[in-house]
Amino acid sequence: MGSIDKVIRILMAVVVAVLYFTNVISGVLAIILIILAGIFIVTSFISFCPLYFPFGISTRKKE
Repeated sequence: MGSIDKVIRILMAVVVAVLYFTNVISGVLAIILIILAGIFIVTSFISFCPLYFPFGISTRKKE
């Protein structure tokens, strides 16, 4: 997973958190988005996306 991919995932998670804590989103949608944001954070820190592997996708820069 490339650094731009990590940054985008973390920013998306932050946006979801802000929307949740400002009560813009609520209910089932909020729960689903918070879970998704958590997955984004975890995959950013471990630098691995399980959905990329079966499709052979890589966002790392070529060396």
